[in-house]
Amino acid sequence: MDRDTPPHQNTFAGLSLVLNRAAERRDDGEWIAAQAGAPDARYLLLDAAGEAFMHRHREALRWLDQREYESLGLGIPASFLGLIEITPHFLLVLEETASVDQLEEVLDARRMSLRSVGLQLAADEAGLFAYAKGLAHWQREMRYCHRCAAPLELVAAGHRARCTNPDGAHMHFPRTDAAVIMLVEYEGACLLGRQVGWPPGRYSTLAGFVEPGESLEDAVRREVAEESGVIVNDIHYHSSQPWPMPASLMVGFIATASSPHITLRDRELEDARWFTPQQIVDGLADGSFLPSMALSVSYQLLAYWLKQRAGLDLDVLVANAR
Repeated sequence: MDRDTPPHQNTFAGLSLVLNRAAERRDDGEWIAAQAGAPDARYLLLDAAGEAFMHRHREALRWLDQREYESLGLGIPASFLGLIEITPHFLLVLEETASVDQLEEVLDARRMSLRSVGLQLAADEAGLFAYAKGLAHWQREMRYCHRCAAPLELVAAGHRARCTNPDGAHMHFPRTDAAVIMLVEYEGACLLGRQVGWPPGRYSTLAGFVEPGESLEDAVRREVAEESGVIVNDIHYHSSQPWPMPASLMVGFIATASSPHITLRDRELEDARWFTPQQIVDGLADGSFLPSMALSVSYQLLAYWLKQRAGLDLDVLVANAR
């Protein structure tokens, strides 16, 4: 395949093109306070489950302006997300006890999950929602120090958690779980698998988490072998995607198998098989094949492979199959 063709930008990726995280200013309390009080400051509101407040009648985030934030009196500390041009953007996370239904009415809003609206939002808003959801999840999980169990307090505008134990005062930072996801090919066919409980006909690229002391390429080899018994080589990076559901980074690869022999070893997969481009076309047409949701890098890996291998447009094939 043509390794020089740039991949399609994945959903939630590319946020750095519009957002300056201004990480070097997070410890400057005076500067952060000035940004929070700026008339053009914007606040993204998430509920305790990580769902965002959206406009009721259009697919856009329902940002609070500085006046609304003050008038609502939520008493929630704001976490700094960054600057878009010169406009400061912040995150607000409601506690579980918050009256979310009342807030929806006051703001003429509705709450939606990242998974359900990621493709409907503008690319910058989808990226901001993903960023905010990932940060909020880490904040919610990091309540106590894992060294001494003392309570933690958020510092650095919400991007670090400091232990309140005066004998330790350990600092904790947000963490992301690295995972590999790979399209494996062999002589004009690609390897796809399905898990128990998936909708009928759904097949996806294989994936798995990176283990300690393991390179990304080694993780690709191990995961493919563990799940399907297939041995791969000639591994090439494709693209990556933030996946804060709850805290992953998906790193995508294209790999080539040394043989087509499949052995489902640990029954992690219900089925795995090789698909030619024509089989995918036929399966989409008769309803026997269902790809991953277009939100995911798995879909983009398959789309890239079909375009490179057979000149096919997966978006068009899926649209025609509806």
